[in-house]
Amino acid sequence: MGLSANAQSDEQVLDTLQVHGFLSQALVITDDNNFFGHSSRDEGSLEFTEVGLNVSLRPHQDVLVAAQVLSRRAGGDSSDAEAKLDYGLIDYQMISDQERTFGIQLGRFKNPFGFYNQTRDVAFTRPSILLPQSIYFDRTRSIGIAADGVSIYLDERIPTGTLRIRGGLGRPQTGSDLARQLFAGNGRPSVSSSDYSVIAQVLYEHENSNFVAAISAADVKLDTNFTEGAGTFYFQPWIASIQYNQELWNLTAEFALRKQSLQGDNIPRNFEITGQSWYLQYQRMINQNWSWLVRYDSLINNNNDRSGKSFEANGLGSAHSQFADDLTFGLQWTPHPQVMLAGEYHHVDGTGWLPSQDNPDSLATSRRWNMWLFQLSLRF
Repeated sequence: MGLSANAQSDEQVLDTLQVHGFLSQALVITDDNNFFGHSSRDEGSLEFTEVGLNVSLRPHQDVLVAAQVLSRRAGGDSSDAEAKLDYGLIDYQMISDQERTFGIQLGRFKNPFGFYNQTRDVAFTRPSILLPQSIYFDRTRSIGIAADGVSIYLDERIPTGTLRIRGGLGRPQTGSDLARQLFAGNGRPSVSSSDYSVIAQVLYEHENSNFVAAISAADVKLDTNFTEGAGTFYFQPWIASIQYNQELWNLTAEFALRKQSLQGDNIPRNFEITGQSWYLQYQRMINQNWSWLVRYDSLINNNNDRSGKSFEANGLGSAHSQFADDLTFGLQWTPHPQVMLAGEYHHVDGTGWLPSQDNPDSLATSRRWNMWLFQLSLRF
């Protein structure tokens, strides 16, 4: 009887096994500057590819084991496309009833930041091919995407809706892109994380989901090693998010303050700056298969040097590398739940979020530029 019960239990566990995957391939064309490869040459760049596979299993009704492997190339070297663990965790749900849900996650968890960070790798969950770059930086995505440690979550059902609280303590990822993007023009320091960083989010969702609002914050500390000496990089972003939903359209806005500082002895430079970011986005469904959006996205790296003139006068790079204003128009077509085609146009003033790996000399970049993107996405 015991063997039979165990066999049945194993079968029930296997019944919870889920395997999903996705593939996205984009074509990027720019008239000036490069984005995700040599996009300003010939017919553009095909160096924006995302391939992912995720698996989940419930060995117990209160325990979820989940992981995703991601291969992502966004310009740069072909080695960047090596498959890596995007997230991998054990989720133990301690409380689950009509009033609240409370759980803890151990492993590599996605950071709860803004509306889109936790699902940003899957094209079907993004409102556009590129998320607003002033907040969801693709050029330094490794620092914000995930962390290794422990996170907790609490969903509290209240009379008017649901209050969702997320918090995490972990070491952030420091991919090969990070030092190059954070400290362009200061040599090639190494960046590592010896201390734990903290991230938290409080989100309110109205009972009919017409209204969603959130506050997210993080405190990140990274070790940097330059040829001349060692330093410490601090990053403390705050982001306020709000969204209003109707049956055929939604309006989304997010605003962020980003405090950054670099301190150390015998390093190229010390700095302490506060920048700001915001965007306003309108998305509308034409029918169940078609949707379009328009968005204005604004980035300022240093509120005390909004034009970047002091940055350029000090020989640190071009003035227009310190800001970016992006007007975006996008269109999505989903002829099948597992197939999506998307296209979008960007008119950009400034190069504040332009990847330095594709544009090593900021003085050679153009302040005003245009970009077209086309993407095919599949999932199963």
